[in-house]
Amino acid sequence: MKPAIPCYYHLDVEITPERIEQVRRILAAHLRHWGLGILVEHVSHCTCVLLRAIEEHGTDKETSVEMWWNGQHLITAVSDNDRDLPRRHYEPQGCLAQIAALSDGWGSCPATHGKIIWFSCRARAPEYARLAPATPAPSLREAQQVPREQGAAALAAWTDAGT
Repeated sequence: MKPAIPCYYHLDVEITPERIEQVRRILAAHLRHWGLGILVEHVSHCTCVLLRAIEEHGTDKETSVEMWWNGQHLITAVSDNDRDLPRRHYEPQGCLAQIAALSDGWGSCPATHGKIIWFSCRARAPEYARLAPATPAPSLREAQQVPREQGAAALAAWTDAGT
């Protein structure tokens, strides 16, 4: 992962079924460029769910997608020009339930000409396998045995010889 260099991306797009896949690829490319490949799957899925809901139910298909990276969290916001949030989005299989399951946090707020739905994903460090401790390299000198490993008689003889 890259160090904490703030990044920002903004995309205005008119939503059509073909454009949703294009937007997914564009966002994935930016995330990989920022060193956030670990977040591509969750961010792409959540964004596509929101864009499909706008494409299916929205009266105005103009939308904006924004991403902010602050070094720990990636916040993605999708705004459209429709103020209403259909009740079916709150159902267990609705788009907001999917976003809640895949993100660390989400919310919505009114905007000047519509609403903004945002979600955040925390970039966790990938788990690495623990390294096995390396065995020490053999030395060129012969090591003397530790006194505990010698017998008591050998230890006494060594002490008497030293005095």
